[in-house]
Amino acid sequence: MKILFDNIIFARQKVGGISVVWHELIKRFIRDGADLHFIDFQPNQNPLRDSLEIPPHLLTVKNSKHKKIYKYLPVRYRCDEPFIFHSSYYRVCFGRHAINITTVHDFTNELYQKGMGALKDRWIKHNAIRHSDYIICISENTKKDFLRFFPSFPEERIRVIYNGVSKDYRPTDDFSGFRCPFPSRSFLLFVGERGGYKNFDLVVETLRRYDTNLVIAGNELSPSETESLKSIKGQYFYAGRIGNITLNQYYNQALALVYPSSYEGFGLPVAEAQRAGCPVIAYDASSIPEVIGDTPLLMKELTPAELISKIEMLSGKDILRKIIEEGKHNADRFDWEKTYEQTSDFYKSVFPSEYPRL
Repeated sequence: MKILFDNIIFARQKVGGISVVWHELIKRFIRDGADLHFIDFQPNQNPLRDSLEIPPHLLTVKNSKHKKIYKYLPVRYRCDEPFIFHSSYYRVCFGRHAINITTVHDFTNELYQKGMGALKDRWIKHNAIRHSDYIICISENTKKDFLRFFPSFPEERIRVIYNGVSKDYRPTDDFSGFRCPFPSRSFLLFVGERGGYKNFDLVVETLRRYDTNLVIAGNELSPSETESLKSIKGQYFYAGRIGNITLNQYYNQALALVYPSSYEGFGLPVAEAQRAGCPVIAYDASSIPEVIGDTPLLMKELTPAELISKIEMLSGKDILRKIIEEGKHNADRFDWEKTYEQTSDFYKSVFPSEYPRL
């Protein structure tokens, strides 16, 4: 079974969740020696692509300086027998024998983003979906949203395959190189994007009313965020963009990850934190309930009072211990090997039976 992987996400992102998903998936296909071919882009600025050892003879290399053009164009690939085509970000192959598979991560663009850039990205995505033979959704909630936006797509051609969680996230007592101005279990942790539906403003407003600290990990603070944070000066620390090892240290030291997002396709930091033994306070919406599992820390409303009530719940040692253990058990459901195996099995199930399989 021949598989053609399109690595365009490494040209679109320097870092990002979709890059992580793609990296974890294809490194396992490379490891297991499948009949693989790749469309790659150079020069490359994505460290996850740099860590992949793809044999040069399997690569069709494009110039990533022209990625703005390539991302709008279908892939042309000649092959005299059926092959799987799977793009890392919403492209399809118009080869006569191509079996197009598209992974749909979320519908953030459709629900929350506006402007010409959002319209262009939406066109790319919807065009890929319309020309796809099969769809992978990363959660049941994403599948539900998919069928809302594409009700005529055959449901039997959709497969839900959850993301995994890196084994870098785990309980640890190694804090070498770790720097944080706050003592252990005396701060909340906010990870990732902070705009709009992520409800970062709610966390800042809560800290104006409640005496605890906040560590922020992710992109640089915007001018408006810096201005807003002046009201809790001394209560927050910006950790910057950090790698898995440092983030795991923060998960191990935090009182809780606070994740009040109104919408997620999956919500990877939720499972990462739980795997590290960090309680997670999150909003009961979109995919979060199916990812976080059974927990008393789900917020039913987005108010400072509700968030404060969840923080105070963690002052009880018995309930804290129970939440941590149940969180670690829940996070065991999400494993990159399982993601890879289910993806490989899906490829096999849609490949014509008269051709050799893996």
